[in-house]
Amino acid sequence: MNDTRTTTSHEVIRRWAEQRGARPATLPGSEYDGRLGVLRFDFPGYGGAVLRTVDWDEWFATFDARRLHFRYQEQRPDGTPSNFNRLEQPDR
Repeated sequence: MNDTRTTTSHEVIRRWAEQRGARPATLPGSEYDGRLGVLRFDFPGYGGAVLRTVDWDEWFATFDARRLHFRYQEQRPDGTPSNFNRLEQPDR
């Protein structure tokens, strides 16, 4: 990966997703104890039939409660925008 970055900044994450037309989402059926389960982004043309869109506040509340970090890439080696992203728990 070229220039892979990691952040916990809500502003950076939201900007990155919105620049790619992605919306915060979860995998239906992965919820537990009334909370979101698997966090994802729903990119245009991908996964929409499988993912359930959620609001940013709920997505970030889950992100923060789990103390996740967002690893992402701005561009591919050829300079085009990259959709690479991964949510990680730093203590795992």
